[in-house]
Amino acid sequence: MTGISLNPDRFFSPDPTTRSLARRLYEPVARLPIVSPHGHVDPRLFADPQATFGSPADLFIIPDHYVTRMLYSQGIPLEQLGISPLNGKAETDHRKIWRLFCTNFHLLRGTPSGIWLQHALSEVFGINEKPCADNAENLYDHLAERLARPEYSPRKLFERFNIAVLCTTDAATSTLEHHRAIRASGWQGQIRPTFRPDGVTNLEAPGWQADILRLSEISGVEVVDYASFIQALEMRREFFKHMGAVATDHASLTPFTAELTPGAVEQIFQHALKGQATPNDAARFTAHMLMELARMSVEDGLVMQLHPGSLRNHNAGIFQQFGPDKGADIPIQTEYTRNLLPLLNKYGNDSRLTLILFTLDEATYARELAALAGHYPALKIGPPWWFHDSLNGMQRYFDQVMETAGLYNTAGFNDDTRAFCSIPARHDVWRRASANWVAGLVARHIVDLDEAQEMMQELAVGLARRAYRLA
Repeated sequence: MTGISLNPDRFFSPDPTTRSLARRLYEPVARLPIVSPHGHVDPRLFADPQATFGSPADLFIIPDHYVTRMLYSQGIPLEQLGISPLNGKAETDHRKIWRLFCTNFHLLRGTPSGIWLQHALSEVFGINEKPCADNAENLYDHLAERLARPEYSPRKLFERFNIAVLCTTDAATSTLEHHRAIRASGWQGQIRPTFRPDGVTNLEAPGWQADILRLSEISGVEVVDYASFIQALEMRREFFKHMGAVATDHASLTPFTAELTPGAVEQIFQHALKGQATPNDAARFTAHMLMELARMSVEDGLVMQLHPGSLRNHNAGIFQQFGPDKGADIPIQTEYTRNLLPLLNKYGNDSRLTLILFTLDEATYARELAALAGHYPALKIGPPWWFHDSLNGMQRYFDQVMETAGLYNTAGFNDDTRAFCSIPARHDVWRRASANWVAGLVARHIVDLDEAQEMMQELAVGLARRAYRLA
């Protein structure tokens, strides 16, 4: 059994000069408030003052597909990790799930998940032993006892983590009832929704027709054609803004954009309403809707985020047995320069639009994204995303993006997580990686120390606040 050791110089360069500079740059930003402008934490955690995280398995294992996908890759069935099949039963004994997790904790060595989990166990819950089979029961008891305390409620940890703002991700058809409950409670934690319309803009989304009916109900606009569809979306965006939203979020297989003629888009929409849309229809409609959504952002000021390049639900067997989003989403090669050309020709020079681009294809950083963001006023580059939200991914990002795009054409950091207790750890890794990169610039006499300290303030908080208009 080995202990958790959070070395104060972790993630810094082994070179003593760079390490010393990194330490000096990191310390002033280490405890700055956390700005989390994009993520997937469930707002219901904060709607009820009495809400808890549940069991240790509820908190650390069952909802975290970073963890479950690694264990599944080693042959551990998802049912044994508490993941419920669509037709069947999952393990319900959370102690048993926790023991299985602890027994296999070594599989996470050297991974971002391993780093985040050790940080949370040590810094949040006061555990200084690495999980293993021998200590699984004691760790479970320790965590369960802590999670039952009022000071470990979601609201209290939000305050303890010094989170200035946390943005959730919410379907266009959401009533935002949990956000309304948070407001009504008088609690001062700043939880903002984010408008995500993929369920109604992607014609191939499961349940698209049902979601269109729901969109009609919740907007008060009967969606019978493309014009009424656009009207309903605009009304929902207005409601989200009223509830504090500052951004929208869009996923697509590719960043392909195109403007269809009114007749062509109406024909596709009518085919979809009848259940007759083809894959080609869906691709063309998504391309057109990205143009429309950019137009809406120009008009209403919501920041537009685009997350392309993930082939969702790659494992057909898992998708059929468990449904979507079970860790089987795989990156694909992605091209931005030509695909975004129609959108950028129309809106890229308009400073009223902020379009934040993400990628899972790191080859595009230097080849395309840095050059695009270094030219178009509307563009910003989002932080390393998903598979690249790691120490090495951040270093590659700094090396490939910053020289061409410039620091101020990037969007700072967002944690993009549903694992709430990992948020401080993720931001700490970013701040340490940032300090290490900026220290290298100082050591090579590219920037001076005063400039470096200003850059660190920006990387930690300032860039995200401005990109998402949270200042």
